Amino acid sequence: MTDLLSLDGRIVVVSGAGGGGIGTTVTRLAAEAGATVIAVSRSKDNLDTHVAPLADRGLPVIPVTADASTDDGIETVLDAARTAHGTLYGLVNIAGGAAPGTWMPATRVSRSDWRDLFTANLETMFFMSQAVAAEIRAAGDPGSIVSVSSISGMNSAPFHIAYGTAKAAIVAATRTLAVELAPHDIRVNAVAPGVTETAASATYVDADPDRDQRAIAMGRRGTPEEQAGAILFLLSDLSGYVTGQTLLVDGGLNLRWTHLGADNTSLFLKDQNFREAISRI
Repeated sequence: MTDLLSLDGRIVVVSGAGGGGIGTTVTRLAAEAGATVIAVSRSKDNLDTHVAPLADRGLPVIPVTADASTDDGIETVLDAARTAHGTLYGLVNIAGGAAPGTWMPATRVSRSDWRDLFTANLETMFFMSQAVAAEIRAAGDPGSIVSVSSISGMNSAPFHIAYGTAKAAIVAATRTLAVELAPHDIRVNAVAPGVTETAASATYVDADPDRDQRAIAMGRRGTPEEQAGAILFLLSDLSGYVTGQTLLVDGGLNLRWTHLGADNTSLFLKDQNFREAISRI
């Protein structure tokens, strides 16, 4: 069983590795499973803070400063993979997300807002997947691509329509890539996290155990380790007959889906002023 989780001799690219949350945790788990990890972030400071300590521990992690939303950034990543020890096998697309200022009614979303969120989330995922898949296919090797969608892409996303739609598009792209790449022994899957305790989510989600108990079947928010564990499963040979799937990792939040208040804003939003601001037409 442990052999099926092993990534020995394989190179795995983690796009969005430097934030200290899910991406950094995936980087650590993949390296502990034996992979040489190309840890990618736009921010060198973030890599120095969160990823460099993993390399200092002796884990096979190579920090790479690159913008995965650009062709030049993707080429920088591929260059690092080509010179690393091992065979290019895996890609984890975590780069993306959305700043608190992107929350607003659909009637206020501008073309610029829409395009920025699609670039950060969908385009980054697709063009990085395209490039890594082409590299793996050219070598004639098997591979596994895992992308991060969101529970917002699996349901409605009130006051966050651009983000939710971009994350839903990742699910659709995952399914189509899976069909096209299956004959080349490259699997393509995704995870859709629910509310997870990360530095990014802390900007708009507060600690409220009573609310979590009401909203989430398991009664608590998830951890980066729990998201990373699901990603490692889909990345590894343990899921060797799984492709085109999006795994909800949400503690049962989707089963209850009662986290919207009477005004249709999320109960997870901690600041009443923020709630009022995003709901203004």
